[in-house]
Amino acid sequence: MQVGFIGLGHMGQHMAHNLSKAGHQVAVYDVRQESIDSLVARTPGLRAGSSVADVATGADFVGTSLPGPAEVEAVVLGPGGLRESMKAGAIYVDHSTNSPTTVRKLAAALAEKGIAMLDAPVSGGERGSQAGSLSVMVGGDQGVWDRAQPELQAVGGKLFYCGPIGTGSVVKLCNNTAALAAQVVVAEVLTLGMKAGVDLKTLTSVIGVSSGRSPTLTNAFPNTTFKRKFEGFGFTAALSAKDVRLAVEMAHDLDLKVGVAEQVAADLKEAVEMGVGGLDFNAVSQVHERRTGTLLQLSEEDIADLQKLFNQ
Repeated sequence: MQVGFIGLGHMGQHMAHNLSKAGHQVAVYDVRQESIDSLVARTPGLRAGSSVADVATGADFVGTSLPGPAEVEAVVLGPGGLRESMKAGAIYVDHSTNSPTTVRKLAAALAEKGIAMLDAPVSGGERGSQAGSLSVMVGGDQGVWDRAQPELQAVGGKLFYCGPIGTGSVVKLCNNTAALAAQVVVAEVLTLGMKAGVDLKTLTSVIGVSSGRSPTLTNAFPNTTFKRKFEGFGFTAALSAKDVRLAVEMAHDLDLKVGVAEQVAADLKEAVEMGVGGLDFNAVSQVHERRTGTLLQLSEEDIADLQKLFNQ
């Protein structure tokens, strides 16, 4: 199977690698030449593409993993883009976190050229992309979903058909907003409790074995925020802010008020404005630390005690 893949960031580089590993003939492209060179050097069989058109021409499938709607639209509709370059009968699979409105616009434009599209955003982080075990949420025609199984199965171990075009993006935005809301809520209640006079270890211990328990509190925070580890996971605060903003825009398009999502979006926007947008999304906790004058930090010994408690 001839496959083109565009976007070789934290996620896309591993998707392209796994497509090649599955036996497909894969050509890759990224605006950063160093990303192309690095991936091709460690993945025998991959071909370095010179442009979007180069990897798309003649391909049976083209996949993208890009930062957001603007980048996807440029790759699809821009000069030398997928609409101009892909052959009729080919399938375009967008693995980016995208706007459902943009997805539907692009699908319609591609259909005019006989090109099918699936929106297939993923969840599972860089580790999942490396292992090929990502959750993939797919929207599009069911017949196209059936035809796209060779591409989809190479990048994800958990495939979900969500419905017509755009629904994969709807599910992804809802998923990410739920995850990021949990991050914000935990940071807020911990800094609140500390400001009110309770030490962090006690506060976390009690909530972690009571009705307020969540994986964010018992797993994510001990491994990230409490250690002041705000780098190395790949999903940045800036990308998080973009995803929740898209979810809020989707709600507004439906004339819905989503107060929780709007507050999460505001907190992430504030994190970016603080200068931590390039750090991992758990850095949003610094917004609440600054508001309350507290610090969500524990010693390795205290963290070990918490993990022992939570694993009982």
